[in-house]
Amino acid sequence: MRKQIGGLNLAFEDRGTGLPLLFIHGYPLSRRIWDPQLEGLADVARLIALDLRGHGDSDAVPGHYSMDLLADDCKDLLEALGLTSPVVLCGLSMGGYVTFAFYRKYPEMVAALILAATRSGEDSPEGKANRDKAADLARKGGPSAIAESMLPKMLSPKSYEEKPELVHRVWEIMEGTSPEGILGDLMGMKSRPDSTPGLKKIEKLTLILHGSDDQLIPPSEAMAMSGAIPGARLTLLPDAGHLLNMEQPQLFNGAVREFIRELQI
Repeated sequence: MRKQIGGLNLAFEDRGTGLPLLFIHGYPLSRRIWDPQLEGLADVARLIALDLRGHGDSDAVPGHYSMDLLADDCKDLLEALGLTSPVVLCGLSMGGYVTFAFYRKYPEMVAALILAATRSGEDSPEGKANRDKAADLARKGGPSAIAESMLPKMLSPKSYEEKPELVHRVWEIMEGTSPEGILGDLMGMKSRPDSTPGLKKIEKLTLILHGSDDQLIPPSEAMAMSGAIPGARLTLLPDAGHLLNMEQPQLFNGAVREFIRELQI
């Protein structure tokens, strides 16, 4: 499905009924990473998974994709769908950065948070330099060059070696991201603010999910977030890397299912 919002066509999935749960994908991915969740959790919540601008089937527009801008897109989509009650936000990696921005701007629209394979801190100087290098690579080689450079780090070593179908699927998703989306994401992530000071102010129930073998964001960062957010709970998934929801879908879905049921009590 697609909706035109402010001249921008956003693609999304909308399945199930009940408490709304918005899935926000990471870089350089699309809503397709959430297929295992859309298939496995539609009986416990209304699941909405969007393609952020420049990703998947949403319009590719040039520019700097700040996390606030992407959060506004999420808000506009929810409003276009007529959702008036608070929603659960589930953000993975860059989607987690968007989730932090959304909560800062629209806390009244948030019922609870699920933070997957993400961090609260801003980019280090080295990280910012790496964003610039990735942007140069994207300009020269396009999405395929980005996919080739990132794919081995996106999954756990075990998944990368033993799950060729998953490796191919992730490659297809990454390669399908527009150049505008890749460059917009990189500049937006590079300039995002540090969300760490705000962790202690989060007043919503929070679930943190992280792969024990994440090569991009170490589990220690998830542990630090769980210690800083009041009442947060942390679940580390074994044999999972940065795309833990695709690598260990049953464990991921089980944790989300239990979390949603608690919210509904």
